[in-house]
Amino acid sequence: MKNVHDGYLAHMTHQEPLHFAGNARAFTLGVEMELQVLDAGTLRLTPQAPLLLDRLSDAHLAKEMYQSTIELITGVCNDAIGACVDLGRTFTKLTGYAHDLGLRFAGTGTNPVADYNDRLVSSSPRYHELLDRNQWLIRRMAVYGLHIHIGMKSGDACIRFLNQFLHVVPHFIALAASSPYWRGFDTGLASSRPTMYEAHPTAGIPPPVHDWYQFQKLYSSMLHTGSIESMKDIWWDIRPSPGYGTLELRMCDGPASMLELGAIVAFAHAQSHLFQEEQDMFSGTSAKPPKRWIARENKWRALRYGLDAEIIDHRTLERKPLREDILERLERMAPFFAAHGYDDQLACLRTVCAHGNSTQRQRKVFEKRGNIDDVLAHNAKECAAREPIWS
Repeated sequence: MKNVHDGYLAHMTHQEPLHFAGNARAFTLGVEMELQVLDAGTLRLTPQAPLLLDRLSDAHLAKEMYQSTIELITGVCNDAIGACVDLGRTFTKLTGYAHDLGLRFAGTGTNPVADYNDRLVSSSPRYHELLDRNQWLIRRMAVYGLHIHIGMKSGDACIRFLNQFLHVVPHFIALAASSPYWRGFDTGLASSRPTMYEAHPTAGIPPPVHDWYQFQKLYSSMLHTGSIESMKDIWWDIRPSPGYGTLELRMCDGPASMLELGAIVAFAHAQSHLFQEEQDMFSGTSAKPPKRWIARENKWRALRYGLDAEIIDHRTLERKPLREDILERLERMAPFFAAHGYDDQLACLRTVCAHGNSTQRQRKVFEKRGNIDDVLAHNAKECAAREPIWS
């Protein structure tokens, strides 16, 4: 009797394996930074990204789904400082043109007052196909994020590090949280941006796999069933990027300032080295991912409470303040920060833990007068200053 899965297994057998373009040197970095394009007078989103892209014609700039978004992209960098120098150079060039066009920028995960219904879609067959397929879900995704690519030597290494980074998804969410407001209202969340993604079937916490072979099977299944058409359709919080030979972290809101962006990238870089050290101590064995319900619960707590969250220890099931866990990790990673000259980045992370992330700063600004326009002005100022404004 023929097995009902024979056709599927034959498809698996004849499909070309998914190649992972491993990096000879691990932990190189690439960064993608999405910015809001604002009218300088009103500080409202304006669909002028195409104009900027036409004027600059720079490979370090890219369009996004909506015309009020522009993306800054680094080359391959050795460390977080190099990534920030790369981004800073592009940002300086961008702001020079923007000033003449009456434009400004903000870097937070959502624009506090924007209505997604007003956004204009960039010209691209892929974007229009996504709109047709995902309808209202994709229309809400007028949000802004930070993506960090970390070079991996092999596909198996990529999956090991993916499983390890799943333990610190809440940490990245809390440090980068910058999206408390949505369409003029306080959501009550420290980070509302990820909730726009999680409604999609190929977003959120990735399904558990333990090596590159298992990931290839999963990927093949998704292709075979028409769930995706390519890797671009996988929007997990953390995903392999086989073409670049990287692990891509996608859980972070867009940082409000360049200094915070550099600090978060440095945190990812140092965390990679720490994970490698721990792997070496245990003879290269793969770290187990957290139980799915714990990963989901911890992520939710970070979305809701940010740095004030209590997370669950996956080994003991005891609760622990997230801020405390971040600070303890920073102590353990201090040698890596020192080795890479990340003094300013480490100081920034500690200051964020002590005085507040972007979400907390935005709410303090709003509390003074109850005026959301003050928040818009504050976000634009932080982006222009390239560092947080604490008072």
